[in-house]
Amino acid sequence: MNPSVRVTGLEINPERVLPPRDGVNFELGGFELRGYRPQLVRAFNVLRQYDVDQVPAAWESVTSRLAPGGFFVEGTCDELGRRSTWILLDAHGPKTLTLAWDPFDVETPSQLAERLPKVLIHRNVPGEPIYELLKAADEAWAHTAGWAPHGPRIRWREARKLMQAQGIALHPIRRRIRDCVLTVDWNVVAPAV
Repeated sequence: MNPSVRVTGLEINPERVLPPRDGVNFELGGFELRGYRPQLVRAFNVLRQYDVDQVPAAWESVTSRLAPGGFFVEGTCDELGRRSTWILLDAHGPKTLTLAWDPFDVETPSQLAERLPKVLIHRNVPGEPIYELLKAADEAWAHTAGWAPHGPRIRWREARKLMQAQGIALHPIRRRIRDCVLTVDWNVVAPAV
């Protein structure tokens, strides 16, 4: 879309390094970023394969190699991208958590729990902040059932308003989109000690 942007995909398995295509070059590499200092790194469905105690080191490896002001987007999604969650990090650590889903694929917001990033997926239990956020989203969704005839996007818009009225600090949605989105500051969902 922007020919001045250089996109490089890194792969740790030499057999899966592809020839260039669609404006993307592929190279052998991993969290060390092959010496690059990018503005943005996106890694989806990567850390799910690691032990949770390996996540902080992976985060530090990537964020310490970012260009000044750069970001790391680490998350997971289903095979078709209908259910997606990600953490936005910078050189100082996690900033936000975003949950995004196709409104016609998900019956309740908590169904995204199976796609939470590695650092949160096992924390979705009573008493943990991520559990409480998903519970609040489900309750708001249930409470706005009267909006269902207007479609799931309108219903989610009303559920978001309800959550905000209850004091849950959701980030505003910057533009009209077709999916349902929920973004909170990291401190809202950071794992309990």
